[in-house]
Amino acid sequence: MLFKETSDKHLPTIILLHGGGLSYWSLQSVINKLQSNFHVVTPIIEGHGENGTEEFVSIQDSAEKLISYIDRNFNGKVFAIGGLSIGAQIVTEVLSQRTEIAEYAIIESALVYPIKATAALTIPTYKLFYGLVKKKWFSKMQAKSLCVPDDMFERYYQDSLKITKQSLINITLSNGNFHLKNSISNTSSKVLIIVGEGEIGIMKKSARRLQEVIRNSELYIAPAMKHGELSLVYPDKYVEILKSFFD
Repeated sequence: MLFKETSDKHLPTIILLHGGGLSYWSLQSVINKLQSNFHVVTPIIEGHGENGTEEFVSIQDSAEKLISYIDRNFNGKVFAIGGLSIGAQIVTEVLSQRTEIAEYAIIESALVYPIKATAALTIPTYKLFYGLVKKKWFSKMQAKSLCVPDDMFERYYQDSLKITKQSLINITLSNGNFHLKNSISNTSSKVLIIVGEGEIGIMKKSARRLQEVIRNSELYIAPAMKHGELSLVYPDKYVEILKSFFD
């Protein structure tokens, strides 16, 4: 796991994790709006972008690496930790393992119900169609489904060329098999759960489950928005929601 960070380390630290297939650049607009008040750290998850040569193993493995980083650099606690999609699943796993690791947490579009068909469909499908990931026309379809803004597409495409077949398989398997641990109910963090109104049913079901299990939590349903659309396409609104949540 690689870590990008803004310069002023004396400010409260916020760690934000990107979604699957993306990288720290997908958070650049959010970083720009937060960095005057916060020290912002944006990890690059294994198998993604500049960290494409490091094989992604599992959500649990990434969570353990992030916890180790927080222990080494911030004495085991930061102001806030947040993530989108697989980044949000990593945050969920971190909160499950360490109850007092952050004052606040943001979980945006996290799947917490395992998809039974994941293993059967993923491995043969990705072995067969791995080559499509390298095609620009296919990347454009994927980018659209992920709500990647047009001005970020070239970065997205270039990063898609770096991901290995095994990382792609492991990411998809880990995402689809992830389940919520009961220990997350012990977290002391105040948690904001975000889901798009336009997301598929299992994502909204996951958001409601998180709200039920985490006592000190709030649920925000982004009106008419799809998976990841709030933070990727509307960073002004996303930051406004975060600052209001912190206040």
